[in-house]
Amino acid sequence: MLLNHIRLKNWRNFQSLDVPLHDVTYVLGPNASCNSTLLDAVRLLRDVSKTKGGGLQAAIMERDGISKVRCLHARRDPEVMIDIELSHRSDQEVASWRYKLGFKPEGKGAQRLLVSQEEVWKDGKLLLSRPNSKDDRDALLLTQTHLEQIQTNREFRELADFLNNITYLHLVPQLLRFGEKIGGNRLADDPFGQGFLERLSKTPEKTRKARLRKISEALSLAVPQFADLRFEKDEMGHPHLEARYQHHRPNAGWQSEEHFSDGTLRLFGLLWSLLEGGHSMLLLEEPEISLNVAIVRQIPLIIDRLQRGKKNRRQVVLTTHSEALLSNPGIDERGVVLLETGSQGTTGRVVNADENLALRAGLSVAEVLLPKTRPSAVSQLGLWP
Repeated sequence: MLLNHIRLKNWRNFQSLDVPLHDVTYVLGPNASCNSTLLDAVRLLRDVSKTKGGGLQAAIMERDGISKVRCLHARRDPEVMIDIELSHRSDQEVASWRYKLGFKPEGKGAQRLLVSQEEVWKDGKLLLSRPNSKDDRDALLLTQTHLEQIQTNREFRELADFLNNITYLHLVPQLLRFGEKIGGNRLADDPFGQGFLERLSKTPEKTRKARLRKISEALSLAVPQFADLRFEKDEMGHPHLEARYQHHRPNAGWQSEEHFSDGTLRLFGLLWSLLEGGHSMLLLEEPEISLNVAIVRQIPLIIDRLQRGKKNRRQVVLTTHSEALLSNPGIDERGVVLLETGSQGTTGRVVNADENLALRAGLSVAEVLLPKTRPSAVSQLGLWP
């Protein structure tokens, strides 16, 4: 299933947004144009849908409250709204599922956060519309969505399960290396990879070995002197990644993840997440960070090849500022979303007719669209201070 359309109202810096999403979507824009914010709208629905530790109230509190997620340009309209469409095929005229969630502060007394609208559509037929008569009799019911409750989402459990299985990754190598030593409170769903090795540990051994074998093949092409990769547990039962490198000493031994480079760890995390597949959605934050330019250029091809296989196929939405990544000629222009900033906040759009002509003439996304994300006065930055 694909999340193929998203609409936002008063979400962070988006006063209004209405854009399609594809099998692979590249989100680009200037710094502070809310690239990450677009992904976070999808993450919010995932957090709401979680049956354990999730729900609307927890999801908003995790983001420091409604005042932090509501657009500053909202003025007199306090409602935040997220509206998505999902389809089993990209060519469907009518979406398989549509889910719309609006919420706002109560406006009196305890200032509770309440559901202002919740709608579920299946194949064009309305299944749920709130507030309803039960909500009118008991306003406390509006503190929860039906999406988050197993006793109320039975008719659209497929939708809830899809949202619950969305993965977000912005791996921070230091957290992966020293996650056990750092300890402390780990963020829900571990978006920064502090518990990434535990994720590997919970993967069935046969599946884990197969993925590590494929990743080892890729790393041998990308990392100088890399020879092999394996998963081990130490005497305390803590999981570790170990790599062996070609060396002038034939018995140089294996090195644990603490000695991996940032780029090697980020590439490993990217490849592992892509191989997890399962027809779920993957949100990637700037996958080019710490990677050699030559490797970055190959990321669209890697994703495209995995998209062709039924087993590892998963929808990917990624943010990027990388000229190298966007210079790949295989990028489908239909899957590009350009964010633009202005006095009324951030807006988003797809490729226009003139840009499409330039792309079809042989220019890359990096050549046609990336210059439009650059600050107008950036050339003067080199004159500072």
